[in-house]
Amino acid sequence: MKKFTLIVILFFSYFLASAQVVPTLTADVADKLSKMPLGCIGQEFPNKTSHVANTAVDGRLLPSELHPAFYGCLDWHSSVHGHWMLIRLLKTIPDLKNKPEIITQLNKTFTPEKMMAEAEYFTKYQVANTYERTYGWAWLLKLDQELYTWDNPDAKKWYAAMQPLTQQILKLWKAYLPKQTYPNRTGVHPNTAFGLVFALDWAKTFKDADFEKQIDEKAKAFYLDNTATPAYLEPDGSDFFSPSLEIADLMRRVLPNKEFVRWLNKFYEEKSIKRISDLPIISDINDYQGVHLVGLSFTRAWCMKGIAKELPKNHKWKKHFEVTADRFLANALPLVFAGNYGGDHWLASFAVYALEK
Repeated sequence: MKKFTLIVILFFSYFLASAQVVPTLTADVADKLSKMPLGCIGQEFPNKTSHVANTAVDGRLLPSELHPAFYGCLDWHSSVHGHWMLIRLLKTIPDLKNKPEIITQLNKTFTPEKMMAEAEYFTKYQVANTYERTYGWAWLLKLDQELYTWDNPDAKKWYAAMQPLTQQILKLWKAYLPKQTYPNRTGVHPNTAFGLVFALDWAKTFKDADFEKQIDEKAKAFYLDNTATPAYLEPDGSDFFSPSLEIADLMRRVLPNKEFVRWLNKFYEEKSIKRISDLPIISDINDYQGVHLVGLSFTRAWCMKGIAKELPKNHKWKKHFEVTADRFLANALPLVFAGNYGGDHWLASFAVYALEK
């Protein structure tokens, strides 16, 4: 029965993508998506802590003892962006069906005691200053930004509670960035460009001119002279980012519009555009690494939509990026509901971010 259900989902996904029925973030879709992080924020196992133990004592600590706020959803970063997603939905869809349940959960998470313990983790253990660098850091700043920009009494309370953790992450990132000699161009968590996108968005919102300048300078040092990017080799087998599109998504924020268009024209060749426009082939959606390729459709979609906005009307890739982004969304959204924890613990957040873009 489960196999039959999966076949139906895959067929429906293919049909939507072929027919270009573009999904939107309706109240009904939002309600269904919200249940996924809400269901796993308090689920401790299975769990991938990525904790480097100093002693036998901390080597035996439960995930909830290491991270009293963000211990669920398999790993720390997925819990963080699951919380971001719930806040985003509360903020943008006031009549969300399970609003009371979400607020109850958020009140449990965003306490001063839990957030202080989360902040202390990064200095308490020997190599914890590299924990979740920079993917988890990026989502933490996105969460902080979401709360800060919401004029709501609960949001103000949660934002205030978060500040010890936010300030600790900022301190670590500002110390690390000047020492980062080379970018990480992977299609998974350590991708440098993705992290800098969210960090730059945060810096602009908070008018942190020094951090913004730091990010701009690093982005240019890493990527300004990049030409003929080998995107025709993408993706790797477990990618949920397009390394090339993440770079372009960053550079559109860093460069003046005309400069960005000139840069993009040299960055991509036709064979690479063709390759990153292909729908990812997912041979086993129940594989925890293979399901990453569902996320790849969402991240490609949000990058392409953002890039397309910066391109002039007559640019050869503008319409292509817009249409292809919609095709990725139509392909990926049904797969979010395939019903396996490998995707359930994180994909809904990516869906919300992509659909809003």
